[in-house]
Order: sequence, then C-alpha cells, then structure tokens
Amino acid sequence: MSPRRSYDQYCSAARALDLVGDRWTLLIVRELLAGPRRYTDLHADLPGVSTDVLASRLKDMERDGLTTRRRLPPPGAAYVYELTARGERLLPVLQALGRWGEAELGERRPTDAVRAHWFALPLLRGLAGEGLVEVRVDEGDFHLRVGAEEGPVYGDGPAPGEADARLVLDAATCEAVARGELSLPEAVRGGRVTVTGESPLAKSLRETAPVAR
Repeated sequence: MSPRRSYDQYCSAARALDLVGDRWTLLIVRELLAGPRRYTDLHADLPGVSTDVLASRLKDMERDGLTTRRRLPPPGAAYVYELTARGERLLPVLQALGRWGEAELGERRPTDAVRAHWFALPLLRGLAGEGLVEVRVDEGDFHLRVGAEEGPVYGDGPAPGEADARLVLDAATCEAVARGELSLPEAVRGGRVTVTGESPLAKSLRETAPVAR
C-alpha cells in the first residue's frame, strides 16, 4: 500500500482532496452508493480503469476509513466492498459535483460508456420526500431510495419489494435531466415520464409538477 500523498495545506478542501482527489476515487464512491459490490462488479461498471489502479484505490479508501471489505457467508464466499458512514457522507459532495458538471455533458459521444444506474443520482436530485422508486429506462432498470439517511441510495434492477412509485422514461429524457435542461417534474408534466403508484411521492410528482417552459 502506497503512502498517502498530501497537499500539505492547512485547508479543509485540501485535506478532503488528499483522500478523494485521486482519479477514480469518487467514481468508486458513486458505485458503492448502491451498496456492497464485488471487485469484479466494480471493475465492470468502471470502464477504463485498470485492475491495478482499482485495487490500489480500494486499498487506499479502506486505509482512509471510506470503505470496508468483508467476506460474504457461504454459499457466496466472495469479498465485497462497501462504504463506511464517513464514505456515505460523500453523497452530497457527488450530488453538488454532478449538478456543477451538468453543463459539461453535452450530447452523448460515440465513445461514451453508459450504465442505467449512472442516471440514479441525477434523478434522485429531482425527488423529494421518502420512498422506494423503481425506474425503467432504455438501458435497464434500477431503483432509488429517496430520503435514505444511511445505507444504499440506489441499486440495479427492479425494486426489492413493493415500490412506492414507478417511473418509465426514455434515454433522451434521462440525458436531458442529467444535463440540467429538464427537471424531473417538468418531464412528468410534459408527458415524457410515466409515473404510477398511489403513494404521496408518486402523487406529488403527478400533481405538483410545474408546466415546462
């Protein structure tokens, strides 16, 4: 394990970057916000990262108290990585960074990789209240835990159990929301998102969405 590099500056931003400023670290956090992940799953959902770099980053994050590693009981018997409570507190940092970077997305390039769950955080920014939301997009299904204060905030695949709301939208709408060109309520009111469910969360999306301008 390599020694941690430091900016050696008495500044909280510099200290934070000592821990999460290396390439790939925050994207690993993004993946682990979905809950425990195996190394092979992380590698598959971080296209472009080498096995050496991923292993090094995970070791550094464990050393710095951002992640832990544990072995699943049989029959799984595989190791998984998960965020600590301190690691989970990076969610608002990623959300702020994502909102700041919306203008940089532009149209999807032919070389751009995409995973359905990469739209989870942009959609989560447009939801208020609490509840389990299932999302179906062209690239696949994922679910969101709106208002979760700890633990996973999203996950791949259909909702585990009865969803409080279900959203169906196409890739173009997801991309427009991710770029900040369209809010989720505006997309619902404009007929670009279908919302089903009778929970307060589902009703609020259907009933209070502002008219798109």
